Amino acid sequence: MAIVLVLVLGAIMITLDMTVVNVAIDRLSRDFDAPLATIQWVATGYSLALAAVIPGTAWAVGRFGARRLYLGAIAAFATGSVLAGLAWNVESLVTFRVVQGLAGGMVMPVGMTILLRVAGPERLGRLMSTLGLAILVGPLAGPALGGWLIDEVSWRWMFFVNVPVAVAVVALGSRMFPRDVPERSRPLDLPGLLMLSPGLAALLYGVTTGGERGGFGTPGVLVPLVAGAVLAVAFVVRALTARDPLIDLGLFRDRTYAAATGTLTLFAFGYFGTMLLLPLYLQVVRGESATVAGLLGIPFALGSGTAMQVAGRLVDRFPAGRLVPVAIATAVTGFALFAMQLGADASYWALCGAMVLMGAGGGATMMPTMTAATRGMSHERAPAASTSVNLVNTTSAAIGTAVTSVVLSAFMSGLVPEDGGGTLQALHRLSPQGHAAIAEPLSDAFRHTYLVALGFLALSLVPALFLPKRKQ
Repeated sequence: MAIVLVLVLGAIMITLDMTVVNVAIDRLSRDFDAPLATIQWVATGYSLALAAVIPGTAWAVGRFGARRLYLGAIAAFATGSVLAGLAWNVESLVTFRVVQGLAGGMVMPVGMTILLRVAGPERLGRLMSTLGLAILVGPLAGPALGGWLIDEVSWRWMFFVNVPVAVAVVALGSRMFPRDVPERSRPLDLPGLLMLSPGLAALLYGVTTGGERGGFGTPGVLVPLVAGAVLAVAFVVRALTARDPLIDLGLFRDRTYAAATGTLTLFAFGYFGTMLLLPLYLQVVRGESATVAGLLGIPFALGSGTAMQVAGRLVDRFPAGRLVPVAIATAVTGFALFAMQLGADASYWALCGAMVLMGAGGGATMMPTMTAATRGMSHERAPAASTSVNLVNTTSAAIGTAVTSVVLSAFMSGLVPEDGGGTLQALHRLSPQGHAAIAEPLSDAFRHTYLVALGFLALSLVPALFLPKRKQ
């Protein structure tokens, strides 16, 4: 448990950095005079870098050892945080966020590998739910802390606060993590790495650029989309035939693993893709400060964290196939209620009630599904399993965030004259009377975007029905 709590501290730093930036999107757009399609790369570039580095993590664990790799990744993440806090324009900020993401992408899969090796299958659910505290504390503290820093200090301190946390994790981990033991080091599948990581980047770039340009028929959009798809297919072909593939696709022959990762793909796409919507709605439509926007997200985080702790313990006693579909149905209900009530003058009490259901459904879905996917993995297969699960989760969240930004921009387009700039910049220039006149159409844009995400959450019920319904 002491080891897991150190892993929680490291994971909090990663999730905190994801949620803090969501609250800052509007302020960064103002400070750098950048449209939403550009400024969202501060979030998407980070998520994409997380996904791009994950494929090589299983190999790196065998080559360098889980303990050494984890502590090195934490130190590198702190360095990237300092650089991001010193950024002088959007381009430099996105670049340093990518540096953060490349380091942070190793933290969760390597940390999960350490956990799988020390936990044992009979208590994996309970310890996984403890590790999931990061998903509670990050969304809970991130928006509130970030909002206060943005309003009262500076957005730069969103990144500087990572440094003392990183120092504590490295100091404690150096003393408490089990020493690395020599193990067979597989050769790095460099061709596979050069297919998968650029393929993911190209797909995400194509999706985001298509939304920014208002269509997917131009060469600048089609070329990266097609190139990304071709590289992804080529990677699958190679992984099925290579002696030492970058990612062991044989894991997907296991029905439970396949059902769990399918559930995670669809659920994370819709669930995490909407994380930037609430702060933007509260600031753009309702005119709230970043601090208030962060505080109003607390019910969501409380519902998520509380349900995660309960579900993590239940999955050690009951099969995931009986828990996860109920959790997804809860999330779908919460999202539907939230979208139905969303408006320019919607009651915050009603929205907060729906957010509790949204968070509870998400918290009760994610960790039990990840536990079902990784339970029973051998010492040798633990790095591959944790790498694949985190790759699926992170990639889906990154693409979901990009698609959500695209959909929102599309629904908001035409509401205000942009004069060559982005919609957010045009909204900033409106008078209070002009803003009030379009407040309801703006809230409709957010409502429709939530409904798109709701569709993916509902689709995740299909693979969830194939999770085991008997205790394994």
